[in-house]
Amino acid sequence: MIMSSSKPYVVSVRFQKVGKVYHFDARKFTDLREGDFAVVETSRGKQLGEIVQILDDPPMPPHGSWKPIKRKATPRDLLLRQLWQRKGLEAMINCRAKAAEMKIEGVKIVSAEYTIDGKRLSFLYSTETEERVDLKSLKKAIQRTYPRSRVEMRQIGPRDVAKIIGGMGACGMESRCCSIFLTEFSPISIKMAKEQGISLTPSEITGMCGRLRCCLIYEYQQYVEARKTLPKRNKRVITPQGEGKVVDVYPLKDSVMVEVEGVGREEYGRLDIQPWDEFEELRRKSAEPCDKHENGECDCGRG
Repeated sequence: MIMSSSKPYVVSVRFQKVGKVYHFDARKFTDLREGDFAVVETSRGKQLGEIVQILDDPPMPPHGSWKPIKRKATPRDLLLRQLWQRKGLEAMINCRAKAAEMKIEGVKIVSAEYTIDGKRLSFLYSTETEERVDLKSLKKAIQRTYPRSRVEMRQIGPRDVAKIIGGMGACGMESRCCSIFLTEFSPISIKMAKEQGISLTPSEITGMCGRLRCCLIYEYQQYVEARKTLPKRNKRVITPQGEGKVVDVYPLKDSVMVEVEGVGREEYGRLDIQPWDEFEELRRKSAEPCDKHENGECDCGRG
């Protein structure tokens, strides 16, 4: 069904099973629903993607307007995608062989992707170092092998490599988070591990990609917010059993472990404790003489 209405009908499209989503204008194809496939024009050529969401309140487009959906995918398009995927696998194997033949070291060809019309062939590769590697000679050799497609070489990072290859996670999960549900990679820092009290041993915080584990960010914000209202380690607090020292903090449980003299270690919720310095301040104020107390003008509450 094709409509000429100018009312925005924006859909989110994903080109990989677990990949970033992009928004497109589908006002001419309002019969598109989640799970349908559509053909769109991108900066990398014509591609086939899956509709994963219909946006009820779409954001403002970044460049004036959203690119339009070209057409709804046909059964033939879906068969072509399978064909190009098989050809892409073949191209990747050939490119690896050519790189080995040309003795190009420090480069790993991770995958090869065709556009839905076969006009562009992109090779994704990674390097052992951060330095860029000159692959002009390899690109020319592959272009001669595939003259009907425009060949391009695109470098990706170690996290993207792990996402594409998949496999077991460092934590023991059968599949890595990046291959299951992570569509984008967030910046990860050592500070996140420290905030959560995680051991800084490399094997504890490093993923299979050799970078800090993506999961370090999952509960980081909850720890930050919880610690704002909980006393730090070694702080003195007042508990129902008396004065004690905080020996451990459990942000997600909103509680602390306190060493109370004569009682031992006990866990207390945030509402069951009071900072010692606040308690002392209140006690000090209550002990100070009040000039207005005797003439009845004071509201200090001492009776």
